[in-house]
Amino acid sequence: MAVSILHRATGTGMATLGALVFIWWLAAAASGPDAYATFYNYVVAANEGDSGAFAVNVLMKLVGVGLTWAFFQHLFSGLRHFVLDIGAGYDLKVNKTVAILTMAGALLVTLAIWGTIFAKMGAH
Repeated sequence: MAVSILHRATGTGMATLGALVFIWWLAAAASGPDAYATFYNYVVAANEGDSGAFAVNVLMKLVGVGLTWAFFQHLFSGLRHFVLDIGAGYDLKVNKTVAILTMAGALLVTLAIWGTIFAKMGAH
């Protein structure tokens, strides 16, 4: 049941929060180099010296991690539902195991991706 609820919540979260970030990016790109540089500073490159931009930057990294997790949770849950739709995996023990693997897999893939990103950022 938790996987089903997470499937709906992650789909809604990606649609709303992801769309807001995407619209911000599009508006910045359409508004010219200065607007895009501001967007880039807030989302990617802010340093601790600019406390306002740095706070937004940290928040945007959290949003990025959250959207990445939501994507993989939604993807793995959708694949799980696909398997159920073809008639497999209805045994209670198998169903519970796959549900746990769905949640654990989304978390592990998210950690792997963002661990790599943060490691590369720290190396520069």
